[in-house]
Amino acid sequence: MSTSRTIRLIAPSGYCQNQPAAELAVERLSRTHRVENTSVIRRRSQRFAGTDAERLSDINELASLTDLPDIVLAVRGGYGASRLLADIDYSGIRERFSHQPPLLCGHSDFTALQLALLAKSELVTFSGPMLAGNFGAQTLSHFTDTHFWGLLSQPEYRLDWQDSREYTGRWQGQLWGGNLAMICSLIGSPWLPKINQGILVIEDINESPFRVERMLLQLHHAGILAQQQAVITGSFTHGEPSDYDNGYQLDTVWEYLEQKTGIPFINHLDFGHNADTVTLPIGAQATLIAQQKQRQLLLSSYPYLQP
Repeated sequence: MSTSRTIRLIAPSGYCQNQPAAELAVERLSRTHRVENTSVIRRRSQRFAGTDAERLSDINELASLTDLPDIVLAVRGGYGASRLLADIDYSGIRERFSHQPPLLCGHSDFTALQLALLAKSELVTFSGPMLAGNFGAQTLSHFTDTHFWGLLSQPEYRLDWQDSREYTGRWQGQLWGGNLAMICSLIGSPWLPKINQGILVIEDINESPFRVERMLLQLHHAGILAQQQAVITGSFTHGEPSDYDNGYQLDTVWEYLEQKTGIPFINHLDFGHNADTVTLPIGAQATLIAQQKQRQLLLSSYPYLQP
């Protein structure tokens, strides 16, 4: 992408342990873009990227900046965004972003903030790469980089991939979701958006299959899965079954939940904590098409970088 953009860093979650990776990412992005607010990379308070007040300020000051950046990029995930949700200036952000909002991007713990902004500010954000873990990787993923800039620079975007089983269907609705543990952590709170006839996308890390099933059952018992048309599953990194599982694996979980709920589970999208990840607009409109083993996701109605 040749056009120079302003990228503003925020650190609402955990301290960035891998400082060299963050520095490499800033150096990479600065070759073609202006990267601002880099001081948040080094900020630390216990396990967090600064005090609650400092991390909250990263978000709330977006409502009062004279010049909004093109992209707001999370440094990393971890834990910490949940502490901030009650004190975010949702109305101020909604008003300030009403014309040409900056594109907020991150994943993992950032999901809590993204879903709260969708619920309270009706803001579409982007679940995708972050500074340290993705743009600071020793070898930058061409797949991740291409999908990130491709989606953010176009008003409509199409993803194609292949699933492991044959299934045919077509579903249209609002795309939402992100990190499964963070979605479940918001159940019963005012920060979980109420999405009817939606398409839910999920991913996670360090969660074995039985934990994934337990969280999905929580969504089922809360009546949330019944409101969805389909579930798209991304990567569940570092959650391999143990010998004790005796053949019980993620495919077992998807089949069980599909039988229990009657909702199709469309699998194997490259999305989540892997080096290769697509970028998804959380809150956008989506059309999901399954034809035999081929899958297609058409995305629209999200903010994008103007030429």
